[in-house]
Order: sequence, then structure tokens, then C-alpha cells
Amino acid sequence: MLVALLFASFAVFLLLGFPVALCLGLASAAYIVAAGLPLVIMPQKMFAGMDSFVLLSIPGFILAGNLMNGGGITDRIIRFANAVVGHIRGGLGQANIAGSMLFAGISGTAVSDTASIGAVLIPGMKKAGYDGAFSAAVTAASSTVGPIIPPSVPMIIVGTLTGISVGQMFLAGAVPGLLLGFGMMATCYLLAVRRGYPRQPWQGAGELLRSFGRSLWALLTTFIILFGIVGGVFTPIEASVIASAYALVVGVFVYRGCRLRDVPKIVIDSAISSAAILLLVGFANIFGYILTSENIPQIISAQILSISTDPVVVILLLNLVLLVVGMFMETIAALIILIPPLLAVAQNVGIDPIHFATFAILNLMIGLTTPPLGVCLFVAGNIAKVSMVDLVKAIWPFLLANLLVLGLVSYVPALSLWLPGLFYY
Repeated sequence: MLVALLFASFAVFLLLGFPVALCLGLASAAYIVAAGLPLVIMPQKMFAGMDSFVLLSIPGFILAGNLMNGGGITDRIIRFANAVVGHIRGGLGQANIAGSMLFAGISGTAVSDTASIGAVLIPGMKKAGYDGAFSAAVTAASSTVGPIIPPSVPMIIVGTLTGISVGQMFLAGAVPGLLLGFGMMATCYLLAVRRGYPRQPWQGAGELLRSFGRSLWALLTTFIILFGIVGGVFTPIEASVIASAYALVVGVFVYRGCRLRDVPKIVIDSAISSAAILLLVGFANIFGYILTSENIPQIISAQILSISTDPVVVILLLNLVLLVVGMFMETIAALIILIPPLLAVAQNVGIDPIHFATFAILNLMIGLTTPPLGVCLFVAGNIAKVSMVDLVKAIWPFLLANLLVLGLVSYVPALSLWLPGLFYY
């Protein structure tokens, strides 16, 4: 009865338009009051959820991304991407996807990718003859690469929950992230040929080299973060601080896209974004505590394993659960609530934890572009000024491509385990 109250109140608050973090907190408070438990449980569990050393890296990576974006990085990355793939059929769509792949190494979040790339390329694509729904669909779909290619906020959360090395998680996402990008580029090409979308003229090797040189400082961010962590030079927390300092120097003194007087506002905006994520982590931890006390994770595990213990079937069931949850729940909340019980199921049938975590995150990233609550759909749709119905119709080929990549990553463990094995074992 109380579990029904928990889920019903969560659904009601969500339908009323409350932020997901508040939905989790208010639903948990309703359960605690109805159960007659002391309210002091809420601050205790919130603090326990946020009291993790690894989580300190999230504000640093968010600040680094905002500093680089404020420093004019988006335009440089798009120019370089356009020089590389703009001459292919559907060139601006290809540049959109390639730009997202490059931007992913800086932002680490899908929503910031959608907003930054979309604000520049969606109007440009519409002006060049692409329809608005297609322009928004490409932008939203390609943003799913952001949290897969390192650095990645969801991977930091998973590392915190499971004890898996954040460096290993970052490496595990590199190959699946590239596969996602190339799969969407192939889809974009096929659609562009079928619909007669234009392509940009080849701009020459000179423009390619010039645009590469102008974006090189930004592209080095990924190298510094990834190889610094993997090489044991610094921890993820130290990497986030170094990335922020590097982004400050590049954005203010090299690219000169922002001024020193703009930095305090960027820092405040980054602090607000970080606080929102950590608040979500805290409320999700209360929600997860309640589910654990009601044995919901054990029930889910038992139900899945009662159907089959064959790893092939279990992977399919795990994917279905995560895809459905991703359609309705924010990524970080879903990770905190679902990863521990589903990881136990995966390990029971011999699935490697890093492999499971990689395809679990990929599932939830795809959920950001699926109705009814795909956040990236709403962001891209607002920029393009298209209806959600038209956008959903336009995005399904890209969703299909992403689901095919999900199947590959789920059933070919080497795609996510090769790089961690190469560097760590």
C-alpha cells in the first residue's frame, strides 16, 4: 500500500510539471509521513548520497565545459566538423553529428550538447534548405553521444555507486560513443540522399588545417582529461580542476571568447547546475533507500532471474527495463535507483560490471530522445520551433540506428571492455 503511495505521488507530481528532483523528494516525504517514520531520515539519506569523494569532480567538469563553451569553442568545433564532413551529402547534418562527437569530449552532458550545437546549427540547417523537424532530430539524436564519450557525468555517478574505476568507465565509453556517431552519420547520409538534401562544397585542405588549428586547444581537453586519469597522473577530481583551469586559460587568453569579468557569471551558472545535480542525487538516494527497505530491488532481480538465467535473455530484459525507465525518468535518478539491483542481476549471470554499466548508460541516453519525457527532444524542438509530433516522426530513423548500436554494445562485450583491458590489465 505504501509503495503504491510512493509511486502514485511521484507520478502525480511529475504530471503537474515539478522537476524530477522535487518529484522524488516529495514522493519520499509522503511515504515517510504515511509510514510514521521520523523526518530526520531525509537529511540523513540525502547527505549519505552526496557524501562521495568522486562526486566532487562533477562541478569541475561542468565548469570546464561552460568555460570552453563561453570561450567560443562551439563555433570552432562546428567549423572544423564542417570542413571534415560538410562535403558529404547532407553536409550540415553530418557536421552536426561530428560536432556533437567532438563537443562530447568537453561537455559530458547531452542537454548542454543539444543547446550549444543546436543554437548554432539548427537555424543554419533550416536556412540551407533542411526542414526544421529533421534539423532538430539530428541535433537531439546526436547529443546522446555526449555522456558516452569521456568525460561523462553519468559515468562518474556509476563509478560512485559501484566502486568501478572512473578511468575504466571513461575508456569503456569511447568505442561505443564512436559507433553511435558513425551509425547516425550513415543514417543521415541515407536520408539526405533519399530527400535530396544539399551538401557543402569541399573547402580544401587549407581550410581543414586552419579549422583544426583553431579548434586544437579545445580538442586537447579530452586528451588531457582521459590520458591524465588513465596514466595515473591525477585523479578524476584533480582532472576536473585541471580541466577547469585549462579551459579558463584557453577561453579567456587564447580564444578570447569571454572576458575575465564574464567568468564570475559562468562560475555561478556552473555552481547552480552542479547543485541541481547533487540535489537530484540526494533525493534519489532517499527514494532508493525506500525502495530497498521495501525489497523492491530484490523483487526485480528475482523476477528477471525467474524468467531466465541465460545471459542473452537477461541482457535483453535488462535493456527493456532500462529503455522503458529512460522514457520517463531523469538519467541520474534512474542510475542511482536501478544500477545497484540490476548490476547484481548482471553479475549473477556472469556479465562484467563495466560492460553492464556501459550499455545501461547507453540505454538511458537513448531515453533522452524518446517520448514522452525526452529532455533533448524538448530542447531541440524549442530551438527549431517544431511540434513534438513532427519531431518524433523525424527522429525515429536515428533512434533505430542507436538501438542497433545498443544491441552491438550489449552482445559484444569487447566493444566496451577492450580499451579498459588494454590500459588497466
